[in-house]
Order: sequence, then structure tokens, then C-alpha cells
Amino acid sequence: MTNEREERLLARVEDAFGIVSVYEVEDYRFLEFGEAIEQSCVFTADPSWLEYDYTRAMLVGALCHAQPESALFLGLGAGTLTQACLKFLPLDDVEAIELRPDVPRLAMEYLGLDDDPRLYVRIGDAVELLPSAEKADLIFVDLYTDHGPGVAHLAWNFLEGCQQQLNPDGWLVINQWASDDGKPLGAALLRGLYHRHYWELPVKEGNVIVLVPADLDQELSLDEVRARAAALAPQLGYSLEYLVNAIRPAT
Repeated sequence: MTNEREERLLARVEDAFGIVSVYEVEDYRFLEFGEAIEQSCVFTADPSWLEYDYTRAMLVGALCHAQPESALFLGLGAGTLTQACLKFLPLDDVEAIELRPDVPRLAMEYLGLDDDPRLYVRIGDAVELLPSAEKADLIFVDLYTDHGPGVAHLAWNFLEGCQQQLNPDGWLVINQWASDDGKPLGAALLRGLYHRHYWELPVKEGNVIVLVPADLDQELSLDEVRARAAALAPQLGYSLEYLVNAIRPAT
């Protein structure tokens, strides 16, 4: 017989888009949108710890770049991936665009997001604010609502704009839902837009992380990514090798 874990509500706010809540269960805190739609999970003792495979896979995407100095996060959530990238990558300049003003406030108040001087958070719609963002070595797209992927995940102009905001040798890392056939949502659009020149990393949560280079001449060296992941493993406290091994060409 198992005991139900006690769930404690720490914060709950309502904005123009619905409800945002923060819950605590034992050593973890959760950011939820709507009615129990979990967006982020934070290990309270170490907010840079990546609990889920899809966030670890997005970190693998960051390792496609040899020496990233700048990053743009479209969708902040609890900020665990942002925290991990600030802690483990040689970043000097990080911008995050978050639609809901309460999200970064709750992330800092309850979810361990550091007020890091390298981090600049802007509030607004990523589609509208993308053109005014700084170009970056890494761009992460993780724009989910309590109803699923935001429309930007399947918007040609927006996804094209993301690639255009990359610096030379940059990488675009998209957290995409998987379809029933295991391909990323909108696979036909992605193939057309990026000329089949991207890579996919499926994860057990049912997502596919899409890894898109800045241009068609840019290739992905799995050996280099594997070496960077191995070098980082002692600091992370876990291995990313199983995820690097799951990377495949566009399907």
C-alpha cells in the first residue's frame, strides 16, 4: 500500500490567460498552468537540476555549439533550463521572453530562479518580440500553454524568424510534441522550412526536440556533442550519453 504524497499549494494567481499555480511535493516544486497542467518541475535543493528528459535533451541541443556566449529563451517557465545553461555553459548574455508577467516573479520567489546579472527577462508575446531580440548563439523555443503547444510552434514565419535570429554557427532548439508516428508535430512544415537539414531527439515524455543549425552548410558532429556531454557529466550529476545516442536525422 502506497501513501499519497502530500501536495501543498504555495501560490496561485490568475491573469488574462488563466491560472498559474506553484505546488510543493516533498523535495520538488511544480509550476502549473490551468487545472493541474504541469509546466515545470524544480528540485528545490538544486534549481539547475534537470529532472525531465526533454529538458536534458534541450541541454544536449545547447552542446551542439562549441562555445556559446549568448542565448535566447522563448518561454521561461520555472527557468530550470535557463538556470542549467547559465551554470554549465560559458554564456555572457541571456535573454528570456515570457508571455505572462507572473511567471518570472513566481520563478524567482518560489522556484529558485536566480536574479543573475547575465539574464534579461522581457514580458510579452514571443512572436511580436522576436524581431527586437538580440541575435544569439542558441535559441530555445518552449512555448506551451495549458492547452498544448502555442501556435508559434507551427507558424512558418515565426520558426523562420527564429533561425534568422541565430548567429553564424548557432543552433535553434525546439521542444516539439510528437505525433502518433513519433515524428515531431508539424514535420511536413519543418521539412519544407529547414530543407530537411535538422536533427531530431525523441524523449520518453512524448516530445521530440528539434535541432536546427543556422544554415545549410552547418553539420552536427555527434562525436563532438558526445565529448562535451561526457566532460559535463561530473558537474551535472548525470550522463547525457543516452540522449546523444538517440539523435537522428530529420524524418
